[in-house]
Amino acid sequence: MTLAHDKIVLVTGAASGIGRSSTRLFAAEGAAHVVVADRNTEGAEETVAMIEAAGGSATAVGVDVTDESTVAQLVDQIVADHGRIDIAFNNAGISDTIREFHTLDIEMWHRMIEVNLTSVFLCMKHELRHMTAAGAGSIVNTSSGAGVVAAPGQPHYTAAKHGVVGLTKAAGQEYARRGIRVNAVLPGSTDTPMIRGFINDNPDIEKLIARSNIQGRLIEPEEIAATVVWLASDSASMVNGQSLVVDGGGIVR
Repeated sequence: MTLAHDKIVLVTGAASGIGRSSTRLFAAEGAAHVVVADRNTEGAEETVAMIEAAGGSATAVGVDVTDESTVAQLVDQIVADHGRIDIAFNNAGISDTIREFHTLDIEMWHRMIEVNLTSVFLCMKHELRHMTAAGAGSIVNTSSGAGVVAAPGQPHYTAAKHGVVGLTKAAGQEYARRGIRVNAVLPGSTDTPMIRGFINDNPDIEKLIARSNIQGRLIEPEEIAATVVWLASDSASMVNGQSLVVDGGGIVR
């Protein structure tokens, strides 16, 4: 049986990168339907077109994951349309340029925490509300290697991604006996539009990042997606509250 057989799946931040690759793999692994959620509705629709071209079922939804009423409405609508939500991959996030700690302005601090941490809390809150009623479900959150070690020049990103690890542990512990698993994936430097913007066509930075893992290259989004789909699946039935680093050995702890 395929890893996502007959599952109803929600993926946020699914217009590109890891989110897009994960939606496509969930569909390829037999998901009954995948909800492709992103503020970038055009990108989300492109992802849906890819899924449908491969024979899968998906819909695109524009959503601001920092707005609780919008998040609640999204999850409620999924359950209204499909009867349940089996899997959620809370992946939406942003990055920022490197800067010294003492130059970080409060506005960017708040924005980073809002998008990379508070949004995960909001999504989990409403996903868990329905999963608790159903007595089953699986959630995967996107943290980062910065969830276990500091990202140089990004204290706000580091704090947010550490926070995602903490939320994952808290929910994994609280809901384990209610048939719900909650885990986090911590990607290393992955070849996504986000990191491409960070590299900004500087081959020296790209080479430096690539040297951090065993393959000597950026990680492909599909390689992270494979871990996400496995963590969300019944094949990982005894994995709960865990934060799995997928970085080719760049962080060895």
